[in-house]
Amino acid sequence: MLTLPEAAAKPPEFGRDALIVCESLVRIYQTGSVEVQALQGLDLTVDAGEMIAVVGASGSGKSTLLSILAGIDAPTAGRARVDTWNLLDMSRKDRVHYRRHTVGFVRQQTASNLVPYLTAREMVDLPMTAAGAKPKLRRDRPGELLDALGVGDCADRKPGQLSGGQQMRVAIAVALANRPKVLFADEPTGELDTATSAEVFGALRDVNQQFGVTVVVVTHDAAVSGQVERTVAIRDGRTSSEVLRRTATNEDGDTHVIAEEYAVMDRAGRVQVPRDFREALNLTRRVRLALEPDHVTIRPDA
Repeated sequence: MLTLPEAAAKPPEFGRDALIVCESLVRIYQTGSVEVQALQGLDLTVDAGEMIAVVGASGSGKSTLLSILAGIDAPTAGRARVDTWNLLDMSRKDRVHYRRHTVGFVRQQTASNLVPYLTAREMVDLPMTAAGAKPKLRRDRPGELLDALGVGDCADRKPGQLSGGQQMRVAIAVALANRPKVLFADEPTGELDTATSAEVFGALRDVNQQFGVTVVVVTHDAAVSGQVERTVAIRDGRTSSEVLRRTATNEDGDTHVIAEEYAVMDRAGRVQVPRDFREALNLTRRVRLALEPDHVTIRPDA
């Protein structure tokens, strides 16, 4: 029997063990004759239990990505998986179940997260009621979540009686009501001052550690994105770079954070070279590549 040589063996599936996988993900919006490609072959993996930040300029595709992963929008092509759910092949019934049980979503505008005539306790209970939770769980969980997020004393208050930071913490509790595996937050600190933003982001970190829920935050705030171990940058509808952070200890016993930035190579072998690099060396449409023993060089076509 003929066997394939080891080098020709089928490569392992991209993101096989990850909780979230996007591979060559495309999202095209069309209005009349105008076509906009919000995502252009994006690749991304997120492991269970991670907390990552997604950053990018306005129009880069980061909010589109979050809407797709949260089950609010549907991709045009490519592959997108969260847990066992294939986001390109979901019925309407599947999508409702997915949004009720697998993911939680927090929007920037607190008015979109909360119901003005319900108390905080009632708002946490609402998604549990919709999901058919048992009465005992509905009695106990709202108070547990609100306490965990530091707003237990606000349980009987309505949104108009809460500060901006309290409203966002309640919104996080609502998103966690049905024990989702992933919590998505779209600019959760965008309407808050610096001190309150730090408190809310600290609450998200606590949620990640205490409940083990995977957290994906879209933000434009560098101070916020710098507080996670991994920041993914999106440019022109693709992942362009990642910053990985780790804590190191020097000889005196003092700890400090080391941040290293990496360019991301997509599944087609494409790398986005940062603009300041391109401008510094006048890299234009064509460049020369050379394979060295332990690296690749990129030179201007001159």
